[in-house]
Amino acid sequence: MKNIDQSKREMFNQNLLDLKDKINISFEFFPPKNVSLEKNLWSSVNKLSVLKPVFFSVTYGANSGERDRTYTIVKEIKERTGVSVAPHLTCIDATDEELKMIAKHYWKNGIRHVVALRGDQLKQTKRMKRHALNLVKLLKDVADFDISVAAYPEVHPEAKDALSDLMNLKRKVDAGANRAITQFFFDVECYLRFRDLCFKNGINIKIIPGIFPIFDFQKLKQFSKMTNVNIPIFMHKMFEGLDNDLETSKMIGSYISINMIKKLYFEGVKDFHFYTLNRSDVIYAVCHILRQKIF
Repeated sequence: MKNIDQSKREMFNQNLLDLKDKINISFEFFPPKNVSLEKNLWSSVNKLSVLKPVFFSVTYGANSGERDRTYTIVKEIKERTGVSVAPHLTCIDATDEELKMIAKHYWKNGIRHVVALRGDQLKQTKRMKRHALNLVKLLKDVADFDISVAAYPEVHPEAKDALSDLMNLKRKVDAGANRAITQFFFDVECYLRFRDLCFKNGINIKIIPGIFPIFDFQKLKQFSKMTNVNIPIFMHKMFEGLDNDLETSKMIGSYISINMIKKLYFEGVKDFHFYTLNRSDVIYAVCHILRQKIF
């Protein structure tokens, strides 16, 4: 029995040794609103670019000033790091003419990858008239953009049900989306079931898991309520009594992320997108361990 266990361990360790250069990573940032936050952004960009990500993405604000900041940050990140950068683009509060102008501007300036999203409506008093599907079609009409869209393993908070949410993703893919990046999650089995459902329904693109390394559990609970993301009971127990101990919380957050990625990797997942909140400490530690093939 001991020999069999040893053989399994050796096989497992060999599989881990094969991880290097087989995991593709990407990172999301947001445009900073002040000088202090801008320092955090560039510190994180510089540190995470060393990990050779496939791309960075930059979120898109709800007004023209923040949109301009998105383009400025995208341009500067690309110039500083040489890494491909994908701006987020939303359609909820812009006309087709405005969106086409932005898309043409991006294409003219060498930006080929766009994350196409509906965007959040500040006042939920009117029925949504435009969706990410419309934006995907518009972008493809302008040029042959490489398009990422959002996916929701635990169902979008505004979706009628899981099937309608899945069919909405399929329509985006049929319109030309090249990959989907999921909302963050902590239930690996939920993601795997969702990926299987995508495949069964003809959604034959990468469904890249969105990974949210935990910096602050209280903030995570706030985000999870807004996004319909379930936090497993074991996580509540792990962070119990640590509200004022951020360093320990970060270590536990790293542990949880690494274990999630291990499980996903051995289920065939090779691409991971990290929501950074413009922070790099926990994420760098997680990715460094993965790239060094040490678990």
